[in-house]
Amino acid sequence: MNFLDFEKPIANLLEQLEKAKEIATSSKVDVGPTLIELEKKIESTRKDIFSKLSPWQRVQLSRHPDRPYTLNYIEAVTGGDFMELHGDRTVKDDKAMIGGFGTIDGQSVMIIGQQKGSTTKQRQFRNFGMANPEGYRKALRLMKLAEKFNKPIVTFIDTPGAYPGLEAEERGQGEAIARNLYEMMLLKVPVICIVIGEGASGGALGIGIGDRVLMLENTWYSVISPESCSSILWRSWDFKEKAAMALKLTAEDMLEQKLIDGIVREPIGGAHAFPEQMFEIVKNEITKQLDVLNKLKPEERVEQRIAKFCAMGVVNDIVNQVN
Repeated sequence: MNFLDFEKPIANLLEQLEKAKEIATSSKVDVGPTLIELEKKIESTRKDIFSKLSPWQRVQLSRHPDRPYTLNYIEAVTGGDFMELHGDRTVKDDKAMIGGFGTIDGQSVMIIGQQKGSTTKQRQFRNFGMANPEGYRKALRLMKLAEKFNKPIVTFIDTPGAYPGLEAEERGQGEAIARNLYEMMLLKVPVICIVIGEGASGGALGIGIGDRVLMLENTWYSVISPESCSSILWRSWDFKEKAAMALKLTAEDMLEQKLIDGIVREPIGGAHAFPEQMFEIVKNEITKQLDVLNKLKPEERVEQRIAKFCAMGVVNDIVNQVN
């Protein structure tokens, strides 16, 4: 397992625990009390560290190399009952954006999300989770397919942003994302969006318009990453921690500003430390939200969705103030 700098005390205790277990198996020495004491200390250390995380530390956790990605969640919540669909019917199949029909507790749903990849080759293959215009057009095609067959939609958001390359702009990156925002607002089926890692800029928002927008506890959602913000304001990445604080990008900040509908709590230690527990928590949250949304009429869902997003932000009417 990989450990971040602030997780080093946990790593040291886990190393001691493994050594004690080795002693127990290789000799007749009774280390039972030591094991119990170490396990209690590990638990208390985890609670202490994860109870006072800074915004930058949460950003680091959202990028943890052991953190589960979209395909991991899909495999877990569907039990492997998932059929991936490909292509945008215009350019090609974008590997950074995946989607298809799956079954969650007997209910058929359309699942869409960004996939980063867990190895160097996979990350290159998936373009580090940065979708091109065809990725967003594929996502929209699958959403419209779900609407046609009256199936709920679940999106998993985890991207450092939409791909910023020249060819992406030439093929209409901005238009593709804008079209998704408009079309998702009017979808007649339930839509649940969950930020499972990074939620950066329009790349995240392109599949982030839903009846319920949720964030895992150790994720972030913002118009820009702390590093990019720091490089713009201070011409250096050295102020990324200060930028993370100022951007108000954590789940708690977003909920306080009423920009999301809820926070999905992670096991103490993070999703990367206890992925199986995280999968079960996310699955239960999806089924709970679907139970509520399925009881609403399509017109009610659309009306509530539009009202929710229209209420976000502040508008100053200068004309009326002058008059």
